[in-house]
Amino acid sequence: MNPVVVTGAAVLTLAALLALVHVPLGTWIHRVFTDEDDWRVERVLYRVVGVDPRTEQRWTGYAVSVVAFAVVSVLALFLLVLLQGWLPWSQGRSMNWHTALNTAVSFVTNTNWQSYAGEAGAGYTVQTVGLGVQNFVSTATGLAVAIALVRGIARHSTDRIGNFWVDLVRGTTRVLLPMAAVAAVVLLAGGVVQNLTDPMAITTVTGGQQVVQGGMVASQEAIKELGTNGGGFFNANSAHPFENPNAWTNLFEVFLLLVIPFSLPYTFGLMVRSRRQGVVATATMAGLLVTSIGLTAWAEYSAAGGPLGSMEGKEQRFGVAWSAVFAASTTGTSTGAVNSMHDSFSALGGAVPLSNMMLGEVSPGGVGTGLYNLLVYVVLAVFIAGLMVGRTPELLGKTVGRREITYVALSVVVTPALVLVGTGLAVVLPVATAGLLNSGPHGLTEMMYAYTSASNNNGSAFAGLTADQPFLDLTLALCMFAGRFVTIVLVLALAGAFAAQRRRPVTAGTMPTDTPLFTVLLAGTVVVVAGLTFFPALALGPIAEALS
Repeated sequence: MNPVVVTGAAVLTLAALLALVHVPLGTWIHRVFTDEDDWRVERVLYRVVGVDPRTEQRWTGYAVSVVAFAVVSVLALFLLVLLQGWLPWSQGRSMNWHTALNTAVSFVTNTNWQSYAGEAGAGYTVQTVGLGVQNFVSTATGLAVAIALVRGIARHSTDRIGNFWVDLVRGTTRVLLPMAAVAAVVLLAGGVVQNLTDPMAITTVTGGQQVVQGGMVASQEAIKELGTNGGGFFNANSAHPFENPNAWTNLFEVFLLLVIPFSLPYTFGLMVRSRRQGVVATATMAGLLVTSIGLTAWAEYSAAGGPLGSMEGKEQRFGVAWSAVFAASTTGTSTGAVNSMHDSFSALGGAVPLSNMMLGEVSPGGVGTGLYNLLVYVVLAVFIAGLMVGRTPELLGKTVGRREITYVALSVVVTPALVLVGTGLAVVLPVATAGLLNSGPHGLTEMMYAYTSASNNNGSAFAGLTADQPFLDLTLALCMFAGRFVTIVLVLALAGAFAAQRRRPVTAGTMPTDTPLFTVLLAGTVVVVAGLTFFPALALGPIAEALS
């Protein structure tokens, strides 16, 4: 069948499913975070941790709560991983200290980068009590920060942007838990395993021996995709038949990792009382994602020249089209799950997922992170447009002044600085390059992909890099933590700055930010900023490899 038809059908199927839930899910999330009543289980949780749900926080208090919760979570998960040998269902698995620290930071920051093989490094208790719990609360943290920023834009003349603990609990109990429960049941019906069975040695049809692993996979897989987490129960991740058995579970998993990020713009439109603002955000996200899917599919179909395209590193049950959809979707969000090996893609095919992360993962980005990163670019686009036409930059009645644009500028440069400095150090130090499978441009791409994935809290990897060694474990952990929480603090500062302003009336001189023209400007701003920042590095890596 024509590759264009196959890829187009895949995109249209996915778009139809996302469109079906866009309004109802976006409306529900809006109700969750604007409801004045608490559920009974939520009131119990508030009493246990000593939180008054009626008390809101300034941006500084909100930020301190987020970072403090993260630090405590890292320490708790680090100890749990180190001590797993004394826990039930450990399966005799263990990690050294630097891998355990990297893993703890990874799952707390919603990165889910894995320096270890899933079925070899973490027992069932760590997978469920440790990593599974963080899959929920790290996702809820990103969602809470996005809602706090939207509140800051929507409110005026106040220094309060909400209560982090209330947002964390509501996002978990009302959004993530019920959706993950339903998703787990669907995955179970599709053949994803869910058990506590010990590994079994079996005899294959050829007479060889193979160890078959079990585990609580369906429940982990559901929140892994729904929360744009990405850490696989098995080393092969969503290419493993126990995690992703067939074509329709593959479609369902791609749907899961996109459904909340693509519904949040509708929530944003409701909260700021301008649904057209939500349409602009949705259109920008969708345009970037569809473009990246098309480019990835084109590169992989062109690589081999035949009708099946390049099947190296891909599962036959998915083929090129659905491998391209998954690769673009997982790097367009902050998921990091893979159903094919990105290291085996063609030079240009691998460059597209790498570029998706370099865009700041706003196509559509992770749960919460995609929306607040896109809104940072909205503010930047407003500021640039204001300078070009000589108007005061305004967004929904709020002036984009020196303080606001300072927070935006710092937020935009944090991740590129981590990526470029980290990659630059790694490629000149023998202790780091010893982990590379390839040399030359492809080796540079492998290393750059790792630091881009960590700094953007994605978690996917070029499998040619052996990252389980002290230098890479520790520097990647630093990039994950800084990339997540330095950005979050700046976003919350921006929320506080907007909330404190008085709302300005709309006049004939106000630049509209809900038009097709602004949508193009916003998408262009995202692409140009990433291009100016990363093009020289890409030229030395995947582009040089493609031209060689």
